Formats: sequence, structure tokens, C-alpha cells
Amino acid sequence: MKSKSSTIRFLYASSDDSADVLYLGGVFVPDPYLSILTAKKSYAVVNRLEYSRVKAKSNYDEVMLLEEIKPKAAELLGLAKADVGPGELMCYFAQRFAVKKVEVPADFPAIYYAVLHEAGYSLKVKRGPFFPKRQKKTDAEARAVRQGNAASAAGIRAAEAVLRESVIDGKRLVYKGRVLTSERLRTIIDQVCLEKGAVAKNTIVAGGRQACDPHEAGHGPLRPNELIIIDVFPRVQKTGYHGDMTRTFLKGRATPEQRKLVAAVRGAQAAALAAVQAGAKAHAVHAAAENHFAEAGYKTERSGNRFTGFIHSTGHGLGLQVHEPPSVSTKKEKLKADHVITIEPGLYYPKIGGCRIEDVVRVTEGGYERLSRMHYRWEIR
Repeated sequence: MKSKSSTIRFLYASSDDSADVLYLGGVFVPDPYLSILTAKKSYAVVNRLEYSRVKAKSNYDEVMLLEEIKPKAAELLGLAKADVGPGELMCYFAQRFAVKKVEVPADFPAIYYAVLHEAGYSLKVKRGPFFPKRQKKTDAEARAVRQGNAASAAGIRAAEAVLRESVIDGKRLVYKGRVLTSERLRTIIDQVCLEKGAVAKNTIVAGGRQACDPHEAGHGPLRPNELIIIDVFPRVQKTGYHGDMTRTFLKGRATPEQRKLVAAVRGAQAAALAAVQAGAKAHAVHAAAENHFAEAGYKTERSGNRFTGFIHSTGHGLGLQVHEPPSVSTKKEKLKADHVITIEPGLYYPKIGGCRIEDVVRVTEGGYERLSRMHYRWEIR
């Protein structure tokens, strides 16, 4: 069997771990397996445990049984069947399709790269997205992201309800007779996401100075009168697509500095959103948020080992991965229709607190379509 293309493309990963494999196959397989792409067709090689399900439910043009392919590979390569591993299978298919050029993704296992290299194949590691089409979401994919955000919003609303019901006891928040901690509130959020069919991992519930480290998950007691960042990015179990939303709350009474900070973040998000449309430069969207903060008097600077101010990008692509292209940052990228991106400016000052507000939009020709919904009320008395 010869390919009309001189290049064959291989992926070797599980669809649980590789967004590219899930995108290609459209089916969950927990263990690594071989995916093959030629100019015209896609193939999967799976064992008998997975064969009938993958054959019935996947998007592959052809699904092959590993137990049938291994003896053929051993014969062609002159090896014992026990010596045929994933790398040898790739050599077999390269011979079967009569190609000498192989393309693999950047996260391709080095051990199998070495096998192909030693066998004399010309290898190209694909930099950037292995499937560039992943960046532009179909209507079905946009609905899947919206479902993920519905789970995010449900988790955040549950957290808001807990904070509303909590009572202030000195420097502590008490919920149903027990001190409210980041860990306890995170568990409540994650359970609600699960009820919505999504699995949340590494949910951020960080208050006070902890919230000034944007990816600090949060630990220990939550305190009154401090800003609390809640960032929820669950994966929908059925589809593999993610939601990603952030809101900031405060239980008690905010200071004027805290109110000014939150207002600045809301304004920066609005400014960035106003710049979103197909054809816009992603760095111009980021600059809109930066300029709003600068005009409001908020500086970004370094003090020792700590950075304060607006210390991260304005957003990122969202889909089968939480972070995927395009980046809404200083990078020179253009937004295109059907890109799905987050817009999440934030400010972080240990003496005031941290605030981040995040929503998800799908880029359109004239602006954007919202894929996340939740109010912005944040001060809970």
C-alpha cells in the first residue's frame, strides 16, 4: 500500500493525555496507542480491549487490531514478535506506505523518535499546533465550551452561596460551625462541577496575599474583608472540552482601595473585550487592558522576588486544553473568526489584594459571542 504523500504523520499517546489524539479520534482511550495520518486517511492501531469501541465510535477512517498487525510487522522487519514495539510499528507502516519522511508533534516520545531516526527516516518535529484547525471552533465545539463554562459558573455560584451564608468570627469565616478554608470551599466547587458532568482539577480559591500569586491554589482559612479569587476550569467528561471562568469576591466590607482595584479590573476587561474582533491583533487586545490599568494609575513592577500589578497575559485559547493558541498577549498573532479565547485581566498588590475577572468569548467578524455567563457582584456583606 503506497501513500500519495511522501510524508507520514504519527502520534503515540492516549486521548486522555493528548488533545491532538482526542481531536483526531474523538474517543477516549486511557492508554497510549498509535495514530497514523497519510494525505487521505487516518488510522488507529489499538489492542483488542479497545478495538470494538474505537472501531464503532471513533472518527478514524480505519481501525486496525494490534494483535493482527504485530505479526505482520515482525515478518516484514525480520524481528521476533516480542521485539515489535511502538517504534517498530511505525517503521512497519512507513515501509507499508513507501515513505521516508515522518512528521511528529513536539511532545512525541523521544524513545520512538530515536527508533525512527536509527532506521534512517527523515524526521520533522512539527512546531506549534499539530492540527492548526483546532484553533477555530465549530458550532458544536463552541457548545461544548459553553457547557464547560456552565459547570464553571455553577461552581462559582456555589462558592458565592457559601460565602454569603458564612459568618464573620473575628478574623475567620465560619460556615456551618466550622472554619471556612480554601480547601473546603474548593471541594464544594469541584463537587458541583462533577454534578454538572465536568471534572475540575487545581481549582483556585486564594484569598489575601495568596491571591497575589495568580496560580496559587490557596490553602488555609479564608478571612473576612480580603479579596478571594475563584478560578474554575473544569473538563467536560463527555466531550473533553474545558470551561474557564474567574470571579473575585470579598466577604465583609471592602476598603476604598479594594473597590478601586476591582473597578479597574472590570474596566480593563471591558476595554479588552471592546477590541476583540476577527482581524484584530491579539497584542492590541492585551494593550487595551494594559493601557486601562496605566491610565488608572496601576503600575506593573518587580520588587525582589515578587512582581506586582498586571503580571500575566490578557487571555489564551480554550478548548480541549485549558491553555492553547492563540495567546492574547504581547505575541504578534491575529485573531480569526471562531477563535475561542479567554479575557482575564488582573491586578495583584499584596497590601490591597488580588483581583482577576475572566470570561470566554468566540471571535466573530464584528466582535464576539459570549460563551460564559455570570454576574459581577463581588462584595458580600
